[in-house]
Amino acid sequence: MSEVFAESLLVWYDRQGRHDLPWQAANAPHGTDAEGVAYRVWLSEVMLQQTQVATVVSYFERFTARFPDVSALSEAAIDDVLHLWSGLGYYARARNLHRAAHIVSHDLGGVFPRNPDDLIVLPGIGRSTAAAILAQAFGQRHAILDGNVKRVLSRYHAIDRWPGIRPVENRLWALADAFTPTQRVAAYTQAIMDLGATVCTRARPGCSHCPVNVGCKAWAQGNPVAYPVRKPAKEKPVRRTRMLMLQRADGAVLLEQRPPTGIWGGLWGLPELDDQAQLSDVCAQRFGLSVEAVHPWPGMRHTFSHFHLDITPLQVSVASVDSGIMERGNLVWYNPATPDARGLAAPVSRLLAELTRQS
Repeated sequence: MSEVFAESLLVWYDRQGRHDLPWQAANAPHGTDAEGVAYRVWLSEVMLQQTQVATVVSYFERFTARFPDVSALSEAAIDDVLHLWSGLGYYARARNLHRAAHIVSHDLGGVFPRNPDDLIVLPGIGRSTAAAILAQAFGQRHAILDGNVKRVLSRYHAIDRWPGIRPVENRLWALADAFTPTQRVAAYTQAIMDLGATVCTRARPGCSHCPVNVGCKAWAQGNPVAYPVRKPAKEKPVRRTRMLMLQRADGAVLLEQRPPTGIWGGLWGLPELDDQAQLSDVCAQRFGLSVEAVHPWPGMRHTFSHFHLDITPLQVSVASVDSGIMERGNLVWYNPATPDARGLAAPVSRLLAELTRQS
């Protein structure tokens, strides 16, 4: 069964699969060696976590134009990396990329490990990402299990439990390994991802023209969208914050760099205020500023994977009363009309853009 599955999938891929993705080896810049291909595959795999291909392509092209190889990424300032990542979300991915690039470039001589155990030691590289790098860059036989592959295998075998449960995940890994052929591993790896992305889609799957529909139990049952079984519903909690657009008379807005870990780690954002804090006290004590006028804006909601964040923006006209506080390296006056290259969280970018529009 596994041989027929792989053969049918490869025939379909040769005819109808995606062959124009910029990270595929055939589309790498002329002269790119195996390490260069590994870099591009690694970057694409990380970007594709939680993000659709249509979104990733433009980010990937801008990123590789600025950081064409692992050495360039390693030597870049983290602010430059986060700036190019702005809008993709899940910013820990960018920070892990930067850390891993430094390890590969400085500790490993620019050479990616050739076995999964050594690859998954690198920050941000899990079992499936390691397998994709080894299969697509070096032609090694390793099974992958990203979201697309989980969906394909869950439907093909009509697995009636949520894939996030460890026994189910272990079963899916075993099936993924059993279906992975010994020949054309790189093509097969791309083929099964393409199948999940373009045919065996989350909603409205194209079962009638699926190359492996004959053996698919979900299709035979007539209910493919019932698989994979969804995670038991749990209402997301709501957190609240006030974002301060502290603005000088010349239009510059105060930005504060967030801690390196946590939400929007390492990005530059607007200072925040909890519901109990007093605006004037915070401005004076934290930033050496006096409040001259306050203009509340309509609230906005930003949704993360595990909670909602309700944001109340406050446009605050301020004047400096203690310039010494501004000498801290995590504060900067930022002109939104002439933005520089620094990583900004998506809601902060939207607020600054609206502030510029109103000016």
